[in-house]
Amino acid sequence: MAAPSVFLLMVSGQIESAEFPEFDDIYCKYCFSYGLDWAITSGLDESITQITKKSRDKHQRFVWNFPIDATFKSTSPSGWPQLVVYAYGLDAFGTDVVRGYGVCHVPITPGRHRLKVPMFVPESSSLLQKLTAWLLGRRPEFVNPRVVAQGEGREVTRVRSQGFVTVSFNIITKDMKKLGYDVLPSDVMNPSIPEGVKGAGPTPGTSTA
Repeated sequence: MAAPSVFLLMVSGQIESAEFPEFDDIYCKYCFSYGLDWAITSGLDESITQITKKSRDKHQRFVWNFPIDATFKSTSPSGWPQLVVYAYGLDAFGTDVVRGYGVCHVPITPGRHRLKVPMFVPESSSLLQKLTAWLLGRRPEFVNPRVVAQGEGREVTRVRSQGFVTVSFNIITKDMKKLGYDVLPSDVMNPSIPEGVKGAGPTPGTSTA
C-alpha cells in the first residue's frame, strides 16, 4: 500500500454563545483562514448564524449553538487553519454594524476543546472620522474579515476590545503520524521516525546497543 501523501483534519463543533452586554439582537458569521498548502474537501468554508436576543438572566448571553463542520487536507502543518468569527447587530438607526471580530487557531490536538475568543472592533483614527461614521451610520470595519488572521498591517490598526464568543471544537486527524507529525502529548514524549526516512540518528534517550 502506498504511503499517504496528505493528512486530513476534520473539524466539527459549534459557535455556542457570545457576551456583548451593551447590545441586543446579534448574529454571527464565521470563515476559515488557512495556508496555500491547505484545501477544504467537505463542509462549509463560511456561514452565518440566526439573529438572537441576549438572555434575561444575570449572564446576558447570546446563544446560537450554530454548527461548524469542515474537513481539510494538507501536506504541511504550515498555515494551520484559523477560525475567524465576526458579530453584527443593529444600531439606533436600524443599520447593520459590526460588534466584534475575533480569531483563534483550530486546536492541533484531537479531542474536544472549548475556547473563549476575545472580540475587538476597529476604531476611527480621529475624532472627526468617529463623528462622521456615527452620523452616517458607517462604522469602521474590515473589507475582508480574514485580515484579522494575518499579521500584515495589524500594527497600524487601532482597535478596542469588545465582548467574547465561545466556540467548541471536536477535532479528528488522519495520517498525520504517518507523515511524521506527532501532535498527541504521548507522541511528543515518545517521538517516532516515519517509514522511508533514511539516515536518521537514534531517538534521544534510547540506546543503540
